[in-house]
Amino acid sequence: MAQINENPMAAALIERCQIQPSPDTVAELTLPLLHFDITWLYFHPVQRLLFFDLPCSRTHFLDSIVPQLKESLLRTLNHFLPLAGNIVHPINAGRPFSRFVVGDSVALTIAECSKNYKHLTRNHARSADEFYACVPQLPPARHAPDAVVLPVLALQVTLFPEHGLCLGFTNHHAIGDASTIVRFIKAWASVNRFGGDSKLIDEKSLPFYDRPAVADPSGLDSVYWDLVKRSRSVEPRQFTFPLNKVRATFVITRDDVEKLKAFVLTRRPEMHITAFTMTCALVWVCLVKAETGAVAPDEPEYFGFAADCRGRLDPPLPATYFGNCLAFVKAQSTHGLLKGREGFLIAAESLGLAIQKSVYSEKGILDGAENWPVDFRKMLGKRLFGVAGSPRFDLYDADYGWGRPRKFESASIDRDTSMSLCKSRDYEDGLEFALSRPKKKLDAFAAVFTQTLRNL
Repeated sequence: MAQINENPMAAALIERCQIQPSPDTVAELTLPLLHFDITWLYFHPVQRLLFFDLPCSRTHFLDSIVPQLKESLLRTLNHFLPLAGNIVHPINAGRPFSRFVVGDSVALTIAECSKNYKHLTRNHARSADEFYACVPQLPPARHAPDAVVLPVLALQVTLFPEHGLCLGFTNHHAIGDASTIVRFIKAWASVNRFGGDSKLIDEKSLPFYDRPAVADPSGLDSVYWDLVKRSRSVEPRQFTFPLNKVRATFVITRDDVEKLKAFVLTRRPEMHITAFTMTCALVWVCLVKAETGAVAPDEPEYFGFAADCRGRLDPPLPATYFGNCLAFVKAQSTHGLLKGREGFLIAAESLGLAIQKSVYSEKGILDGAENWPVDFRKMLGKRLFGVAGSPRFDLYDADYGWGRPRKFESASIDRDTSMSLCKSRDYEDGLEFALSRPKKKLDAFAAVFTQTLRNL
């Protein structure tokens, strides 16, 4: 887990506080970390930013908006207690687990930023460092005699006076995947929008905590823990500035997707294609074609991503299952093939076959899961690209009472080679993705990507 060191872009601090769920909730809630969660135990924090147009004064912000957000957050946390708790990592014996006890809380930071709001919320290339004025940091781990205690959620509300505000979310990945965290974000939005009434949270959206419902006939919990516990220290890695990266957002419209699908189907009519695979294939191959360094033609190129398992387990889990429930999917090709004339077709075919082999496997989505940690570790340090997020999770409809968000940003992609991917805000059935790269590399990608779309 990475922590940020000496952020030169920090916003002006107004308040730091702790928000506790109501004391009349359950006294304690303990959940074991299953193999789905253990996979992410030492992963970097996941950071999301939602910008909202809201031209208000500092006085209105502090007197009205902040108190309402605090109250609605408290009421929402009453239904998402593990997010106010901690992950307990035993030092000598036993597996990690999530635990909430009365008195636990979530760190909330209130800040003010003088940066150019319109600049930050557009799609063009911007310094990645600038966004960390709005990114909350998880509190440091606490050391007990027999365990390390890891906070799992931190939040920040940042005012851009007379322009808007930003909600920042940072979570420990082992507490929950995107499905879990996005449900919390939307639940909080609903409670805040309707004046703090948590009864208005759709009962069908409330978290499902039943860990025994997750079948583990292959003993994956033990297999994963035996592999992971030897891998690295629980202590966080430092994350320092400057990042020397810029980030930009790119849009793929419905027409773009349909043209890509038509192109593939005329050459591979048997292939199962989706907007997701078309977008991933296009970005993957454009990145390869934009590469200016010397790369051998037979050098492997990997594309990795996670697929939601909830509805594909036996027995299936409800969509509201709280925690991680992801399968590892890996597509593979070579640099020379992807850079060649048929590169896009090869990328699309590789992704389609990887999905067919894993997600739609006749043996079940967990077939071969005992090898996933080792398979992933083998790719570290190699030419690996991936995707964070999914078009299934639409954060642009998270309305806190101020209208739809103006911009979503995934700060997490600054730490690895992934792109973020979500539904487009402004184009119906379109998608948008963001990349964080050194400026020369991002400029080269943008040129190849733009030209590719023009040639469709």
